[in-house]
Amino acid sequence: MKLLILTQYYPPEIGAPQNRLHELAVRLKKEGVDVQVLTAMPNYPKMEIFEKYKKGKVKQEEIDGIPVFRSKIYVSQSKKIVSRLLNYFSFVWTSYWRGRKLGEFDFLMVESPPLFLGYSALRLSKKLNSKLIFNVSDLWPESAEKMGIVTNQRMLKMAYKLEEKCYKRSQLVTGQTQGIVENINERFPGVKTHWLPNGVDVSFYDPSKIKESNLRSVENITKDDIVFFYGGILGHAQGLHIVLEAAKKVEHIPQIKVILQGAGPEKQELLALKEKLSLTNVIFRDPVPKTEMPGILKEVDVALVPLRKLDLFQGAIPSKIFEALAMKKSLLLGVDGEAKKHFIEKGKAGLFFEPENIQDLADKMQKMAVNREELKQMGENARTYVSQHFNRNDIASKLQDVLKENA
Repeated sequence: MKLLILTQYYPPEIGAPQNRLHELAVRLKKEGVDVQVLTAMPNYPKMEIFEKYKKGKVKQEEIDGIPVFRSKIYVSQSKKIVSRLLNYFSFVWTSYWRGRKLGEFDFLMVESPPLFLGYSALRLSKKLNSKLIFNVSDLWPESAEKMGIVTNQRMLKMAYKLEEKCYKRSQLVTGQTQGIVENINERFPGVKTHWLPNGVDVSFYDPSKIKESNLRSVENITKDDIVFFYGGILGHAQGLHIVLEAAKKVEHIPQIKVILQGAGPEKQELLALKEKLSLTNVIFRDPVPKTEMPGILKEVDVALVPLRKLDLFQGAIPSKIFEALAMKKSLLLGVDGEAKKHFIEKGKAGLFFEPENIQDLADKMQKMAVNREELKQMGENARTYVSQHFNRNDIASKLQDVLKENA
C-alpha cells in the first residue's frame, strides 16, 4: 500500500502538525505502508527558508526512513493578507507540479489547514490515481471567520465552497478531534469520516528515562518554586494575555513562576504587556527542538493550556497537552468541551478554569501552588490516561485498518 502525505508543514520545522504527521508517517511505515511526503521548503515559524534549504539546495531527502520531496514556497515576514495568500498559493502551485512526477499512490492524504492546499490535492489525487484523504486539524474557514482573522465575504464564500468540494470528493475525511468529526457529519452527512486524534510517543516522553534540563538554573528558579509552563504558538487563538493578567494577581505568592515558551504573531504584544504590568514572575523563552522538550517538561510542575472563549473551540484538543501529561505533569486547562471531558473529568489529570476568565485562572494557580501532593497524583493519572487512550502506536494501527477497508 502506498500513501503520499501532502502538507505545507513538516520537520525539520518545529510545531504541532509537523510532529504529528511525521510521527504518523514513521508508524505507518512500521506497519508496512510505503509512506512518502510532499512538502515545502522549511520556513516556519520565522517565515525564512532554513539555511540548508536556501536556493532549493535540498529537493529530496530522507527523514527517519521517510522519503521527503520538497517544492518551492513564497515566504515573507509581512503580516499582510496578500503576503499570507501568496505563501499559501505558491505552495499550492509548486506542490502540484512537483507531485505529479512522483508516480501512482493508493492514497493521497492532505493536511488542512491551509485549506487552499485542497486545490493541489484534488488535482494530484486524480493525476496520481490516488484516493483522497482530507485530514482536518482545524475547521477552516469557520475558525478564521469566527476569530475575525478573515472578514472578506467573497474570500470566505470561496473557501466554504472549496471545503465542501474537498469533503465530497474525498474517499475519507479524517478529523483530529471528535468535535471536528461531529461538525463535518452534521453538515455533510454523506461524507465518510474517521477520528484520527493526535497522541504521544509514551516511550519518548517517559519521565523515568529522562534527565532534567538546566531550565531552572538558567532561569534562576528554585526547587521550591512552582512552574506553570506554556509551550507552543504565541498566537491569536490562545488568548495568552490573560495568563499575564492572572500572573499579576498572584504576585503575592513568590513561589509561582510562569514560563511562556514559543514564537508567533502575538509575542511582541505579550512582551509589551509584561513590561506594562511590570511582571517579575513571567519568563519568555524561544522555541526549542523536540529533542529538548522531555527534559524541559521534567523540570516544570503544571502544563498551562488556554484558548479563547469561542464555541468553535469546544471540540479542540491542543497538541501540547499530550506530551506534558505523558511526562506526569498536571494540567491547568482553559479549554471547555472535548478536552475538559477527556483530561479533567475522565482522566482526573488537572484543574479547569473558565476560558478568558482572569480571576478564575489566578484562583486555580493559587490552589495548585499550595497542593503539591494533589499535583503529584494528577500527574500519575495524566500519564495513565494518555497511555491508554492517545498512544501514537495504537492510533497508527487503527488508521492502517481503515486504509485497508477503503483500499
